[in-house]
Amino acid sequence: MQPQIVLLKEGTDTSQGKPQLVSNINACQSIVDAVRTTLGPRGMDKLIVDSQGKATISNDGATIMKLLEIVHPAAKTLVDIAKSQDAEVGDGTTSVVLLAGEFLKQVKPFVEEGVHPRVIIKAIRKALQLCMEKINEMAVQIEKQSKEEQRALLEKCAATAMSSKLIHQQKDFFSKIVVDAVLSLDELLPLNMIGIKKVTGGSLEESQLISGVAFKKTFAYAGFEMAPKSYDKCKIALLNIELELKAERDNAEIRVDNVKEYQKVVDAEWQILYNKLAKIHESGANVVLSKLPIGDVATQYFADRDIFCAGRVPEEDLKRTMKACGGAVMTTANDINASVLGLCEHFEERQVGGERFNLFQGCPNAKTSTLILRGGAEQFLEETERSLHDAIMIVRRTIKHDSVVAGGGAIEMELSKLLRDYSRTIAGKEQLLIAAIAKGLEVIPRQLCDNAGFDATNILNKLRQKHAQGGQWFGVDITKEDISDNFEQCVWEPSIIKINALTAAAEAACMVLSVDETIKSPKAGEPPMAGGGPMGMGRGMGRPM
Repeated sequence: MQPQIVLLKEGTDTSQGKPQLVSNINACQSIVDAVRTTLGPRGMDKLIVDSQGKATISNDGATIMKLLEIVHPAAKTLVDIAKSQDAEVGDGTTSVVLLAGEFLKQVKPFVEEGVHPRVIIKAIRKALQLCMEKINEMAVQIEKQSKEEQRALLEKCAATAMSSKLIHQQKDFFSKIVVDAVLSLDELLPLNMIGIKKVTGGSLEESQLISGVAFKKTFAYAGFEMAPKSYDKCKIALLNIELELKAERDNAEIRVDNVKEYQKVVDAEWQILYNKLAKIHESGANVVLSKLPIGDVATQYFADRDIFCAGRVPEEDLKRTMKACGGAVMTTANDINASVLGLCEHFEERQVGGERFNLFQGCPNAKTSTLILRGGAEQFLEETERSLHDAIMIVRRTIKHDSVVAGGGAIEMELSKLLRDYSRTIAGKEQLLIAAIAKGLEVIPRQLCDNAGFDATNILNKLRQKHAQGGQWFGVDITKEDISDNFEQCVWEPSIIKINALTAAAEAACMVLSVDETIKSPKAGEPPMAGGGPMGMGRGMGRPM
């Protein structure tokens, strides 16, 4: 008898070889099934309740995957590619996961039959390279045309991005808003310059775009209502100063031997505050915004001098105001002069739903805008915000990379045909593998049909025939329950989405395939602890044993 060799810490779980690969592939399949039905205009939404009992309703692949809190190590790669797609292009998160899962599903039989994973990976890489070349060759460049044509194009792309979301009824309304918002930005198209504020109540159609900054009325003190609520041509002071009497929280000890001395201390404190206020007033500002609180004394002082003030303004709103109106955020009241003040044409406070909003409009170098969303339920508003985020990302991408392809499964069918034709020209194992990947690409149009309740086999056969005859933009038409030329139907997507999606999916598939062993260490820190109890109660900090 040979003694058993213990190599790894006990409780370590290892699994290796072919069964391990197959189980990883199966884990990825089950994730794909979780988001599979959200694809496309007829996609369903998921309701996810987390451990705190907060419910999220979403159609966005990345959001769903984030909330699922997946622990299986191989399946996490799929979550990562969904996140990366979300960060890079914003839309197409569900497609990425679907494609990766489908590639794995198609090559699973080969793994079981004993084809070496490296051979499969090589075939996937080859197929990916062919797809990239084909997409770049097919994509339609949009020349920098007149403003109107570019606008129409961007609106179509935004509408395509929204067609699979909850708000697809209002997609015409929202695509205009989104395009306006993005076109108002500067060259770099920074995302955080589009603020989205949600106000429950009202209908979606009441949402509005403000070219400038809007933020909720902040916490206000006595004397606030006396301040005027609208100005034309106003100057704005942006501060990072606390304008109220400081609470004595520094443990300073002051010994005073009579009441007069004490009164002096108090007076000095008031004097400091009044000096600050006077300086701000002298600078000629009519609107004072501060990140820190503005107390009641200051509020009344400003109100008496016809100055509007708001304290505790969230930092991002302050920054956006600075970008829109110019000026700078000051941390001291000492040298406030006209050069650091922001300017704007019109300031007013307006009631929206149950909230009051402060609006700054007509800013001179406005490179920022704010969407105010209205809608019934809170979850609904959150989902609307996510959908708009996707659409905004898409419009940004289209402006930067101005080439588009047809959506609705058209491009996937064309790539599938290309790979199938290519696979017939090569000998060896790769022939079967590339054909399998070609079949895997058909998952997108098939899923679109399944989600809409059409007969997928029938429609896919029609599509294959059309593509074989050279109708390269034919895809699924959800409204007519048939196939149609999606390029003419204006179902467009920026080609960068597709490129990114395919690359990420292929990489994830390769990654899962290249793993053949998982070693999982036992969770750290589970020795029996003193005192028992769930968290090992027992000695407090520093109590002797």
